[in-house]
Amino acid sequence: MKRNFYLSAAFTLTCFLFFSCTKEDSLSATDNSSVTASASIDAVNELDIQTGTQVSFDNLSTAKKTGKSLTGSCATVTMDPQTTSFPKTFYIDFGTGCTTNGITRKGKLKITFSNYITETGSTMTVERIDYYVNNNKVEGKIEYKNTTVTVPQWTRTVTNGIFTDTKGDVYNNSGSYTIKQTAGIETLTLTDNTYEMIEGTHTVTKQNGAKITLTVLEPLVKNFSCDYVSKGKLKVESTILNGTINYGNGDCDNKGTYTQNGIEFPITM
Repeated sequence: MKRNFYLSAAFTLTCFLFFSCTKEDSLSATDNSSVTASASIDAVNELDIQTGTQVSFDNLSTAKKTGKSLTGSCATVTMDPQTTSFPKTFYIDFGTGCTTNGITRKGKLKITFSNYITETGSTMTVERIDYYVNNNKVEGKIEYKNTTVTVPQWTRTVTNGIFTDTKGDVYNNSGSYTIKQTAGIETLTLTDNTYEMIEGTHTVTKQNGAKITLTVLEPLVKNFSCDYVSKGKLKVESTILNGTINYGNGDCDNKGTYTQNGIEFPITM
């Protein structure tokens, strides 16, 4: 079984749920800001998990290092305290502004490993310290736990999440997802890897009490060689919204649909 890069299984959903409705409809009259916030929150959570797994790969793995660092050349990574045993804690300092792939981060991430991320039972904990992504303040903790039995699998749990957007609106959030690697396990390359978010729920509550819940309805499929989720469905529920996001049938594109009351709305990630 491939062990040198299980860490890439941080399900890459950076583009997850960022969409724009292309039809004028009754939904536009509702407060769907929690949907947009939920997309941003999920994307940031995945970005931070990717950063943690990159730190693990760069600092804890003996595998050959290839590709571009996810932390970017403008971020500094330090271990504190310096130790040869676990747990190991790293600080990723983005300073007053560090831009990589069009995403600007500032502040720090504190990332603690209980053991190698490839080991069953190990945890990677990500904490935010005065941390901003594209000027949105992000708080809270993510625990990424290896729950592998026979195939690589992890749970991603968010607690005490707070997302404050650039307008000052505040969204509390929490939830847990299960992520499994379903292809490419026995090879030494990444391009044939496939990951599935097989179950889980995420809840976002706006400061005015508006709440939205997104639940995996059919496993979301992400191929390493594709930038987008290519298949799967999410159930969307709130006081007003009650529909389904469909990512398609496996084609590698940035298209999807949101369906409610039998009406289908095209979305672009």
